[in-house]
Amino acid sequence: MFSEEQLERYSRHIILGDVGVEGQQKLLNSSVLIIGTGGLGTPAAQFLAAAGIGKIGLVDADQVELSNLQRQVLHHTPDVGKLKVKSAKETINDMNPDVDVETYDYYLHSGNIKEVIRSYDFVIDGTDNFPAKFLINDACVMENKPLSHAGIIRFSGQTMTIVPGESSCYRCAFPKPPKPGAVPSCKEAGVLGVMGGVIGTIQATEAIKYLLDKGELLTNTLLTYDALKMEFNKHQLKKRDNCAICSSEPEITELIDYEQGACDL
Repeated sequence: MFSEEQLERYSRHIILGDVGVEGQQKLLNSSVLIIGTGGLGTPAAQFLAAAGIGKIGLVDADQVELSNLQRQVLHHTPDVGKLKVKSAKETINDMNPDVDVETYDYYLHSGNIKEVIRSYDFVIDGTDNFPAKFLINDACVMENKPLSHAGIIRFSGQTMTIVPGESSCYRCAFPKPPKPGAVPSCKEAGVLGVMGGVIGTIQATEAIKYLLDKGELLTNTLLTYDALKMEFNKHQLKKRDNCAICSSEPEITELIDYEQGACDL
């Protein structure tokens, strides 16, 4: 049963035919894990919290830096020096007290990621390096957890949704990580601040659609965005029969900790 305050807070959802009271209750009973509370993760977390997702997990070992504030919207100037997960949790708690925020102030690796993702209904990859993205994809496939992948750099971004067993995975599109240093880092190449907002809110939208079982997800589809041309394009993907992780006979049976590059995208 909703309180009067909740009925008012979520009124614009409740009057939507595809959400309604039942759908809003689904969201309040759902959980989303956001790995990385930076340019992608913070706008995703902000809108998921506002939407009333009952439990949000935040994973990040870094502290807020002044250079983050150009794009990482849950952090503010007084937060510089704080752990990002603490800063983000405080902002979310101020925004919506309905949300239970769990924080993980450490890096995920092959030895701990499965345990973390198991208690969540949906995973959002807001990381900024290839080793983490492959690790998250592989763990989600192994644990049968739906996942939103995304990446941003300069004036462009991309995102796709992965439902293990039903759709192509990240490795179907990108079989192996590039060699360390082969791709410029965001510190070297830069990124337009609003890129995280554009792509991160799409990730939040995909999570909500999945949890409500409404609409068409970005499965078997890589959505790319060019801000300079203001163009979105969809690139169709296929589930590869010989994918190393999601095929019927996967080569990868244990998680891999690839060499970590700094902010590679």
